[in-house]
Amino acid sequence: MNYEVTIGIPVYNAEKYIRRAMDSALAQTFASIDYLILDDCGTDSSIAIVKEYQQTTPRGKDIRIVSQPYNKGIGEARNRILDEALGKYLFFMDADDAIAPNAIELLCDASQKYDAEIVYGSHERFETFGGKINHVYRKYAPMVFLKDNDFAQWAYQDYNNLEAMTCNMLIKVDVYRKNNLRYLPINYLEDMVFSMDLPAYITRAVLLDDITYFYYCKDGSASKYEKRTHIEKKEVQCTIDAMSILKNNSAYWKDKPFFPKRMCKVMMTCFFMAMHIVKKEGVINPPFTKKEIRNVMRMPSFIVEMFKPGPCLLKNLYLCLLGILPSSLSVWLIKKKV
Repeated sequence: MNYEVTIGIPVYNAEKYIRRAMDSALAQTFASIDYLILDDCGTDSSIAIVKEYQQTTPRGKDIRIVSQPYNKGIGEARNRILDEALGKYLFFMDADDAIAPNAIELLCDASQKYDAEIVYGSHERFETFGGKINHVYRKYAPMVFLKDNDFAQWAYQDYNNLEAMTCNMLIKVDVYRKNNLRYLPINYLEDMVFSMDLPAYITRAVLLDDITYFYYCKDGSASKYEKRTHIEKKEVQCTIDAMSILKNNSAYWKDKPFFPKRMCKVMMTCFFMAMHIVKKEGVINPPFTKKEIRNVMRMPSFIVEMFKPGPCLLKNLYLCLLGILPSSLSVWLIKKKV
């Protein structure tokens, strides 16, 4: 069967939340949706609940369950969804989140209006820590990009211009497949690495100010270091390793006009991680040495192109300096920014 959109939902031990996700996905005002549920071999009743929806809901015939041979993690789950999607467009959502009833309709209408390869919606984040719920809104200013490099120039212009999220964007499946784009086979920050690379492949993009996604961030979430009193060093090291991949991947775009901005954003991500390590001294176990913290700021070998005249020049020079100074001095400068 042909579908316009595939909603891909990786599922792993999400029985507490999967009904919320399924209810919101199945309530869409858009008609032509392929619901692709990726069973990542959890140990709870999540998939049994999805099978119940297959049997009892009007859209049950559009729900497909694809199972991994064993638990492979979120990165490989997303890649399997890429391989199995039947829709012209793909929309990822997580099994513990929800979407607005008209989310797919709004995103698809915008894509068709501008023949856009990708459309981003705005979102509301529910941060639940210690029994308190904090509402955080991220609303994009409505924007349309239709020329080569314009979207990448904007995305890399400022660290906060585009969030590192795989969810809440409607993207033509051909963008993934023609460029052989894949997610890293890791369980954390697979979306950060992918999201940093993606704008370089996009010409026609649209940003909407409509809230289309509801993101739930809970106690103990791996994406929230700040609220935790104990963090394993190996978890932080996974983040550093992902950023090293980003640094090395950047060589592919060193001749592009947006390259200095991209490297600035990549290295600012490294800088924020270095600041976090310094700030969480005593919480991360075992601790990082000063040399290890300094090495977070090590630049790749192809850095000459970073220093072209422009708005990022001084910042890039400073970030580069942090990676080559003696470790004690480098960490001292990083501490001054905490």
